[in-house]
This record gives sequence, structure tokens and C-alpha cells, in this order.
Amino acid sequence: MYRYDEFDHDFVQARVAEFSDQVTRRLAGEITEDQFRPLRLMNGVYLQLHAYMLRIAVPYGTLNSKQLRMLGHIARKYDKGYGHFTTRQNIQFNWPALSDIPAILADLASVEMHAIQTSGNCIRNVTADHFAGAAADEVADPRPYAEILRQWSSVHPEFSFLPRKFKIAVTGAERDRAAIQTHDIGLHLKKNAAGELGFAVYVGGGQGRTPMIAKKIRDFLPEADLLSYCTAILRVYNLYGRRDNKYKARIKILVHETGVEEITRQVEAEWQELKEADLKLPEADIRAIDAYFAPPALADRPEGDEVVRR
Repeated sequence: MYRYDEFDHDFVQARVAEFSDQVTRRLAGEITEDQFRPLRLMNGVYLQLHAYMLRIAVPYGTLNSKQLRMLGHIARKYDKGYGHFTTRQNIQFNWPALSDIPAILADLASVEMHAIQTSGNCIRNVTADHFAGAAADEVADPRPYAEILRQWSSVHPEFSFLPRKFKIAVTGAERDRAAIQTHDIGLHLKKNAAGELGFAVYVGGGQGRTPMIAKKIRDFLPEADLLSYCTAILRVYNLYGRRDNKYKARIKILVHETGVEEITRQVEAEWQELKEADLKLPEADIRAIDAYFAPPALADRPEGDEVVRR
């Protein structure tokens, strides 16, 4: 599991306090539903036909026992006793009262969970293989890179109001259990001939009304260039993605209508301006994030793990 650092704790607590104030003002009638809408969406709150719905990010598809118990507590206390796990490593509660949502978010923060950017036209929660960190066919654990992307994308000032929602998935395995080609950006962690880590980069996948498979635009991106290359992709999309029709606003439509060759050219041109700047990832930062994915403290078993290995 990923363990929050001091910044994570402070950041999530600050967002809980900020949204609590926004909810108080909405319930008092100081802001309208239209004014409240972008604020609640950035905190995972939808308004459905009969009630509000809260979508919570499950970090990289893995829950520890404390987090799972907290979800059960939230379901019993604030909802109808159950939740809905989604296809993108979230859980949704469909019947919470708006007045209770700040308390729910505070409970989530106490077990290192949140609902930040699980909705809205922003970069959504970054997902990974649900066996990440334990899969035998992994080149490397993709979760530290997914966490780096989460930290980079959270409340990103340039990408908080995109033409449409934007989803990123990372896998480090030979078998793609993260379904990266159904995402706006799919990253396949791999090694080149020299044994260096990097990514194959796919762009323009998505489901919904017009499902499309993402196209590979770069066969090998060095790991240090992860953030600069993703920034280049997002800038091209933010500039040229349609905002006049929400059904044609996803990057998959932009790739389809512009052509993968032209999109690749635009991304590469933008990246040339970014690749040697401040977004280059230092090796020390990558290893520091990696260290926060502590393995569980498992007791030694006298019979060993041969059965599991088979």
C-alpha cells in the first residue's frame, strides 16, 4: 500500500476543510447549484436524479483492512449499507446527504483515502494493474509512476478545466490487466535493449458512446521524461479538444479526426520545448516514491510459498 507523507496528509485535510465550507455555503443558499457544481465535481460529488453520489478513489485498486472497514462504516452510517465498485478502481455511494459528505471525506482522510478529482473535466484518478507490485510478469512495479502522476495532476492549474474528463492508466506487466488502451493515456512500463526503464505511450482510447482503442505514439519514453511528455499530450488536447459538444470532446475524437500521425507530430513538437526543463524526473524522487509503497508485514510460514508460486 502507498503510505501518505506529511504533504499528502496536509493536502487532503485542507481539501476536506475547504469543501466543508463550500457545502455549508451551498446549504445556506449563499451559492447556487450552478456555482456549486464545479466545486463538488472536483471533490467527487455528482448530483443524480434522486440524490447526490460520492465517488471515492481506491488507490491503484488495492485496499488494506483499515480502509475496507472504513468503507463499510461509511456505507452503514451515511448510505444504505452498500456501495458500488466501478471499472476504474473507485467505489461509489449513491445515497449520501450533502450535509454528511464533509464528515465522510474526513473519515476517508483518516485512513489515507480521498475523492479528489474522481469527477469533473480534469485528470481523474490514475489507475494501475490490480496485481501491481505482486505480479510475476511485471517488468517493474507501476504504482510509483502512477503515484507520481497523481501528485503531478492533483489540482494542476493548467489542466483542471479540460474539454472533458481525462483518464490515465499504467501497467508494468506483459499481460495488460489495466486495460491501458481504453484510456486517454495508456503507459506500458518496459525496458529497452540497454535494460533502461521507460514507457510505451498510447493516446486516444476510451469507452462510452464511441468506444475506441488508443494508438501508440511513442514506443519508448525514458522514465525521467514521464511528466514532460504527459504535459505535452495534455497541452495539445487542451488547445485543440472540442468544447462545443461534450460527446465529441474526448481526446479519442481529436486523435480520430486529426489523425494519429499529426497528433504525434504536435505532441513531439510540444515535448521538445519541455523535455529539458523542470519536469524531468530525478532518479532520487522516483526511488523516494517507491519507498512509500511498503510491502505488508506478513508472518513467516513454515510451509513456505511454493504452492503460491505454482
